Amino acid sequence: MKFFLTLKHWQFFVFACVLPFFIDLTSFINYTIGAIYVFPMMMLLFMFFFFGWLYAVGTNLYPKLPAKAKMSLTRFKIFLFFPVFYILAISVFLVVSMIPFSTSGGPIEPWIFLLILPLHLFSMFCVFYCFYFIAKALKSVETQALATSSDYLGNFLLIWFFPIGIWVIQPRINKLFDESDKGEIVEEVY
Repeated sequence: MKFFLTLKHWQFFVFACVLPFFIDLTSFINYTIGAIYVFPMMMLLFMFFFFGWLYAVGTNLYPKLPAKAKMSLTRFKIFLFFPVFYILAISVFLVVSMIPFSTSGGPIEPWIFLLILPLHLFSMFCVFYCFYFIAKALKSVETQALATSSDYLGNFLLIWFFPIGIWVIQPRINKLFDESDKGEIVEEVY
């Protein structure tokens, strides 16, 4: 997890945004192959960097929070892992449903969309909660005081607009977790 905390903003941007974009460009060579195989690979790469960064930042900011900040790390982890599993399930579903010689032999059933819609909305809620958690934790750790919503709203928007916000947020993360704090970085293996 230290990898995500020590990357420079431009390195993180290249790994999380530029590399998946160029991988997706290869799908223009053959649309069928691109839709079935390249898009899920690109999504997995983006998910690894984006959700890996969220996890690393959230779990490593939590121990540095001031005592007054009552935030639940367990809730953050649950709300972080739900969208990961949801996106993986949707990717597998898309790959299976788009294979031309699939055994289903027909269009996708409409009832599936009735199942996907609430799961998708809850997944979006979970992602926004993770943005809130990291934005509030980052501001609280930087000021060593409980951050109010007006204090961390800017951080929330920077995390939401990820490709742009990473240029501002990541240098602040690097500053908090420089080499002098190498003993405090949480290393969790699952």
